[in-house]
Amino acid sequence: MQRTRTATRLPFVLYASILVTLLAASSAPTPLYPIYQERWGLSALAVTLVFSAYALALLAALLTTGGLSDHVGRRPVLVGALVLEAASMAAFAAADGTGALIAARALQGAATGGATSAAGAVLVDLDDPVRPGRSALTNSVAPAAGMATGVLAATLLVRYAPGPTVTVYVSLMILFVTQAIAVFSVPETARPHPGAWRSLRPRVAMPPATRRALLLCGGGVAAVWALGGFYSSLGPAFVHLAAPGSPQAAGGMVFFTLALSAAVTMGTTRGLRPVTATLLGCCAAPLSMALSLAGMHLASLVAVFTAAVLAGVAFGAVSQGSLRLVLAPVPQPGRSATLAAYYVLSYVAMSLPAVGVGLLTELYGLRTAAHLYAAVVVLLSVTAAARLFAALRHSSVPAEEHAGAPPRAAPVAAGLRVAGKSLPATCK
Repeated sequence: MQRTRTATRLPFVLYASILVTLLAASSAPTPLYPIYQERWGLSALAVTLVFSAYALALLAALLTTGGLSDHVGRRPVLVGALVLEAASMAAFAAADGTGALIAARALQGAATGGATSAAGAVLVDLDDPVRPGRSALTNSVAPAAGMATGVLAATLLVRYAPGPTVTVYVSLMILFVTQAIAVFSVPETARPHPGAWRSLRPRVAMPPATRRALLLCGGGVAAVWALGGFYSSLGPAFVHLAAPGSPQAAGGMVFFTLALSAAVTMGTTRGLRPVTATLLGCCAAPLSMALSLAGMHLASLVAVFTAAVLAGVAFGAVSQGSLRLVLAPVPQPGRSATLAAYYVLSYVAMSLPAVGVGLLTELYGLRTAAHLYAAVVVLLSVTAAARLFAALRHSSVPAEEHAGAPPRAAPVAAGLRVAGKSLPATCK
């Protein structure tokens, strides 16, 4: 029994590290944007387009390949995606202008989209019955931990390493190649079955039961991912708007602060009911926006970073709670597709508002754009909080299990249909 658990633990650590590295690579360009702006004269709109190329390509990959590993196996999808991710790092290192940067970011998004749902599904496959919920917690914490690690490492390399726009990406490329090789050494966890070509049709549809769960928390999910999009694309510019004399590293560290706060929050709120955790995050988002605007008007770097901490609380609590509501355990053939459906909503919410704020910045300036962006985030989060509070008051949300208890069926998320598959779901 001990040997079996050890044999499961090592692959679990490997696949968790893949999720962390994927998201670390996604945030690594954030501290480099000021360098690109200075070197190539990038506008705020160009920066958000570079960022959104990643999110939109990732979204397209999720819509097409999100359920592929359910049919062909986890390992082929992950190895192919990791090799593609390594190629995108090489493209970043060789980039010599805006177009090349957008192309590299789009290639990275496609690779990350292909790998994210498969890696997350493997973690669910490897869930330990003795420690139920470990995979759900890892799926929610790993992205935030990865983004924090990526932006911190890139910030340090910008400060201390020669040629940071090459060093950052070469380091990640080596890591992705190593992980692709390591995947060959662990057993396959999914049993392939027919329907791979059919699963590539871009399609997301949800039955009423699952739609009800997403309607409860969807506004909150959109709000916190929009926050993440703002901080990861225009965070450095916003920091220097609020505190013009601040060091260049502060621009990257503000997103690190958000990501680290999110990772800590995900761990500390795991004992809360999913609806309670989501409601907590929805309440933190408006406070974060108000404090960030106050920091901008008062030229207070402390206020801006405190707002980033609150934004991380919002992101972490909503992500952790909503994943438990709509991404609860499902049969193996539908796990990666279920993860893909959740991330479709997330990345639409991250990319489209980011492009919008970039355009508004070009037209009216970052100060005005920040006010309008804050209004959208506040509207989404307050609407979601009102729906969640009303559901709790009227007892229309079933009692969820405490963290660590075995999951049981619940009517909030009874099914999900992605790429033509009908998937049962439960509240954990």
